[in-house]
Amino acid sequence: MTQDIFGIQRKLSSPLGEHKYFSLKALSEKRSEVKSLPYAIRILLENAIRNYDNFSVTEAHLESLLRWQKTAGKDDIPYSPARVLMQDFTGVPAVVDIASIRSEVARKGKDTEKTNPVVPADMVIDHSVMVEYFGTQSSYRKNVDLEYQRNDERYKLLKWAQKAFTNFGVVPPGMGICHQVNLEYLAKGVIERDGYLFPDTLVGTDSHTPMVNGIGVLGWGVGGIEAEAAMLGQPIYMILPEVIGLRLTGKMREGATSTDLVLTVTRLLRDYGVVGKIVEIFGPGLEHLTVPDRATISNMSPEFGCTDTHWPIDDQTLAYMLKTNRSKAHVEMVKAYAQENMLWRDPQDDIQYTDQIELDLGTVEPTISGPKRPQDKILLKNAKSQIIDLLKESHSRTYIPVMERSGNWANEGGTTAEPVTVSSGIRSVPLKKDDISYNLSDGAVVIAAITSCTNTSNPSVMIGAGLVAKKAIERGLNVKPWVKTSLAPGSRVVTDYLTKAQLLPYLEGLKFHTVGYGCTTCIGNSGDMIPEVQKAVIENDLVVCSALSGNRNFEARIHPNVKMNFLASPMLVVAYAIAGRMDFDMNNEPLGTDPNGQEVYLRDIWPSQQEINEIMDVVVTPEDYKRTYETIFDGDEAWTKLQAPVGNIYEWDERSTYIQEAPFFKNISEEVPTPQDISGARVLLQLGDMVTTDHISPAGKFLPEHPAGLYLTQHGVSPKDFNSYGSRRGNHEVMMRGTFANVRIRNRLATKEGGWTIYYPTGEEMTVFDAAMKYQETDTPLIVIGGKEYGSGSSRDWAAKGTTLLGVKAVITESYERIHRSNLVGMGVLPLQFMEGETQDTLGLKGDETFDIHGISTDLTPGKIVDITASNPQGDVVKFQAKLRLDSGVDVEYYKHGGILNYVLRHFLKG
Repeated sequence: MTQDIFGIQRKLSSPLGEHKYFSLKALSEKRSEVKSLPYAIRILLENAIRNYDNFSVTEAHLESLLRWQKTAGKDDIPYSPARVLMQDFTGVPAVVDIASIRSEVARKGKDTEKTNPVVPADMVIDHSVMVEYFGTQSSYRKNVDLEYQRNDERYKLLKWAQKAFTNFGVVPPGMGICHQVNLEYLAKGVIERDGYLFPDTLVGTDSHTPMVNGIGVLGWGVGGIEAEAAMLGQPIYMILPEVIGLRLTGKMREGATSTDLVLTVTRLLRDYGVVGKIVEIFGPGLEHLTVPDRATISNMSPEFGCTDTHWPIDDQTLAYMLKTNRSKAHVEMVKAYAQENMLWRDPQDDIQYTDQIELDLGTVEPTISGPKRPQDKILLKNAKSQIIDLLKESHSRTYIPVMERSGNWANEGGTTAEPVTVSSGIRSVPLKKDDISYNLSDGAVVIAAITSCTNTSNPSVMIGAGLVAKKAIERGLNVKPWVKTSLAPGSRVVTDYLTKAQLLPYLEGLKFHTVGYGCTTCIGNSGDMIPEVQKAVIENDLVVCSALSGNRNFEARIHPNVKMNFLASPMLVVAYAIAGRMDFDMNNEPLGTDPNGQEVYLRDIWPSQQEINEIMDVVVTPEDYKRTYETIFDGDEAWTKLQAPVGNIYEWDERSTYIQEAPFFKNISEEVPTPQDISGARVLLQLGDMVTTDHISPAGKFLPEHPAGLYLTQHGVSPKDFNSYGSRRGNHEVMMRGTFANVRIRNRLATKEGGWTIYYPTGEEMTVFDAAMKYQETDTPLIVIGGKEYGSGSSRDWAAKGTTLLGVKAVITESYERIHRSNLVGMGVLPLQFMEGETQDTLGLKGDETFDIHGISTDLTPGKIVDITASNPQGDVVKFQAKLRLDSGVDVEYYKHGGILNYVLRHFLKG
């Protein structure tokens, strides 16, 4: 702890002893502004006061926080999180980077011990299990065995890091999803360290880190680059956020779930516009929402675009902490600190928000979202008609009634229709599985997945799904034979309470067997479809669907050949697996018939909330959480037997296709290079709006014919062992070849979809990677041009790392997603923004121009306006200006160093 600039250090007694803390209540007696600050800003203020040193945290920063209403959206502030949360997709490259930094420090003869994390970090290995096996009791074990087989090198690196680095914990595979583990176990609410109490804060290398906001913890997702810097003791500098107050009133109606609520909130806030802001929840409606309900909403913060969705600590918080086996003494300490330090939710507080929005919980209706964005809300009652319209408008399909497609489903021994191949009509292909014949049609649900921490953290919807399955089986219903089903709980607690409730056998009766404890379908680890289904889909260009209880449904994310993806509650996922198609009216069409010929509707198998609550109150106990988490870091037998390297310096293997030393730090100069103007740059890609980090850096399957697939093949890897892009993030050779290689990315320069561009010196069309390498041969700098919300989606650091390795020096867009802009700066790529009212289209940019960007080499300041000249082959010149999206003085320093990690490394080298 540093200086007590305001003289507000105080003492507090709790059942855990006597503690020191910095009192916001004492500060409010000197500065009345504190009383009207949102709770999230109070936490940021305490954070800055506690870390004040007049260097990284200055009096100007403190003053900006105190004057928040006037400085929000303008001034930059430092944020020093108390801890860091990582998952393995983003965590592996972070470990590779820190190990690479340590290798460079060693080569230069410096002290390698300084490369240990300064801030405690936990990594949960949750992103690598894939749903290759499903529908049997052995599915889980087979998927885990395959996971270890495929990820042997990665897991050895992580087990090495667990011992080689101090302040670094690893939760082995098969224990749960990082955000659910964080909510149920890692999060403390209030932290005691070095005799001081302070709010629990964090950053995570996953954009859904805000899930922990549901328990009153301030935290959000950042790129792996920023997280690494935070681990190494660097504050994160950010624009002081505006805070939008979301006032909740009323109470959820019968039949509506927390999933319906979060999809409603996602659309509401996305339409309002909360990118870069904090959303803070208040109002009488909070009384009726449990922490799992709150966490469901906070989890999807990146989907509606905000940094953090904050729920202040209250009685619901304490009840949840006790339910999840936090000690009574700890919970009483949390209550005492929050109440004493102005962090306890008080409806009487006169908080002044930047703006307010209101939502009556009683207006929330059953909802799904899709087909390719989480904010594409569809009311369940309108789903059939809207999905028919989507098939018509997006895929040139004219609707044909189901019965004219042989019902999309024929009884055993029945006949099937010939394929409908009319380009303007629904396509329908006859298939046979064992002795069952059926027609697979456009609109069919081929993947139904209960997945993602978004919903598996909430016992209400998970028990609800079990009850839907139970009632369906009791009425003789089953899932359709073309549907691949899966259950991927976010922690082992879920399996415990479903087993105690005697509901797991019913889910398994519908083939929703546990396939793994980790992120699966939601991040693209869905595995292949059922073989004969996948073959028919690809050969006949069928427009098929997935239904998943996840938070993301971007194009090609779930499966490259599944063109429509819909988010839904776990209960509706079960229902859609039974219906077998998305163009289905859940309110008015029967899901099937029972053995007596009686039609069965969704309403017949839908449980009441009272029914769910009665079971939940009995089967969800603190003992479940105690049993699950007391051995969370030990792992299973496979982890125990894993033979990992030992030693202070990692032994890099040049033959590895999973792990390679990062190229960013080798032979780095100890002096800071002088920034240079960009001259003679060519356009590598010219993109439209809403280009996500999934488009820039895919996380799913490899295509064997694309550069990354060719690289693996050339290194002796069989396509069946390719694994996923996410699993190979520790190898830059793979990842740079996969950058801009998403099968659905649309580059205006290319004639075809998916990772192609024009190499303008010859006019030849080739892959983005091949063109970038040819440009590098002539030292030609590259730029990327885009539209609105560039870099939306996951906090994927390889979207920035791959960009810089391809030789891209600048990106020019209309707007950026917060994390990706920061990641570009963190990798030394210059983010530029068109001036208000100008776009690539209004300026007439075609992508064949040569660009010169002036104003970088001198007087580089935050937000500077630079001059750009674009000259086309015909000799025409377009001159325009753009704003540097270096948003703070620290951004400028990071850019000068070539990135944030270069900045940290140079400080290490200088001691």
